[in-house]
Amino acid sequence: MDDSGQTAAFDGALDGNERARLGARAAEAARRLAGQEVVAVALTWVDVSGITRTKTVPVGRLEHAASWGVGMSPVFDVFLLDDSIVSGRFIGGPAGDLRLHPDLDRLVPMAALPGWAHAPANRYAQDGAVHPLDTRALLRREMARLAADGWTVRAAFEIEWALSESHGDGFSPACHGPAYGMTRVSELSGYLRDLLRALDTTGVTVEQLHPEYAAGQYEISVAAEDPVGAADTAVLVRETIRAVSMEHGLIASFSPKVEADSVGNGAHVHLSLWRTGDARDDADAPRAKADTPRGQAEGAANAMAGGDGPYGLTGAGQSFTAGILERLPALLAVGAPSVASYLRLVPSHWAGAFACWGLENREAALRLVTGADGERAGAANLEIKCFDGAANPYLALAALLAAGRAGLAAEAALPDPVDVDPATLAPDERAARGIMELPSSLAESVAAFEADAVLREALGEAVTDTVATVRRGEIALLADATPEQIAAATRWRH
Repeated sequence: MDDSGQTAAFDGALDGNERARLGARAAEAARRLAGQEVVAVALTWVDVSGITRTKTVPVGRLEHAASWGVGMSPVFDVFLLDDSIVSGRFIGGPAGDLRLHPDLDRLVPMAALPGWAHAPANRYAQDGAVHPLDTRALLRREMARLAADGWTVRAAFEIEWALSESHGDGFSPACHGPAYGMTRVSELSGYLRDLLRALDTTGVTVEQLHPEYAAGQYEISVAAEDPVGAADTAVLVRETIRAVSMEHGLIASFSPKVEADSVGNGAHVHLSLWRTGDARDDADAPRAKADTPRGQAEGAANAMAGGDGPYGLTGAGQSFTAGILERLPALLAVGAPSVASYLRLVPSHWAGAFACWGLENREAALRLVTGADGERAGAANLEIKCFDGAANPYLALAALLAAGRAGLAAEAALPDPVDVDPATLAPDERAARGIMELPSSLAESVAAFEADAVLREALGEAVTDTVATVRRGEIALLADATPEQIAAATRWRH
């Protein structure tokens, strides 16, 4: 599932030669899929509300879809979580058409949905120009900007979900063992076995799976990839979880707040910054070898380890982290993008409600994970804890990379780390240490997002306006709702 083969082609307009090349590849892929008894391909994209949408084609139409695309309306980018529609300055209304082109390098049969394959879609206008709201293209652009300065990023999403045995509007936990308890594995061992088998057959490398804190809640971690690959995998993992759950008579919720009086589901992002050329201030960073993440060139230097900064951070690792830390309030508009997100993002719940960083500090919004002695050159990474499952993973990563890139350009300084729960510090001590509580509402994060010049430049006016429009639409939709009603409205949407 290597994304590299189509990255360059899909960053520019499609011409006749490229359409012919894609058609030939798709015809070959279709023959292979037919031999595996696959009858249809789901082409997916993630909208601004964080919901995975799809159009599907029979395998016999894959060649045409790859060459000429599948029609869809641009208006999906301004759908709210209840499928109502708002309108912004750039997107909205019934007119217009886009074309969905499957990324053939990410085309894979879905073990959890026999007879089906999955391919993330790249979105184009009818003239072959990249659609400005195509967040996969946006993420590739941010990767290219970092690459121009000699940097690459490895990324992965941790995915949390809660299982219900009820198919009504309410939530009834599918297991009842204690938090993190082996009892929960025993209760649903067949389900978890089938999930791991399906992911393995689909080509997803699972690193660990465990019961989580909330009732019926689990978490899965997968191997790091390039950012586009990480976002693609996040979508594929969630749809696999959804399908396996249904096969077992269960329903999965990825909502940031499944129940108003319980902890929510996060979608923590793990990032590591790597340099393959002259490393400048990172010259002493150890070069990863056997523990190099999948797809990373041997000999690359991990800027999150081996330096003379705090806990082994290099100068570049500190600046990359500082760039993200500085923009966390604005980044929440894409990483914690639902009204329900702010029911989850509260102090002393391991949600990362304070804008600070620390070594293995699960109450800091940014947690530095070094890994065990002996594997740090490959394992050290930054975890963004304040993001959740309502986020569009492509948009979230694009914004994080832009913020990190700005930190690198400015050689931003990282403040002192925090090694306690910030909520336990007196307000004046937090203020003296520069520790701010993150926005407590979606409206606050949207205001910060619109005011951030770095994110506006990186994402573009069309994306900035559409994100703000959709967020304000959800705010208005749920303006008079109680926490219980907000949880209910969001529970089964993502």
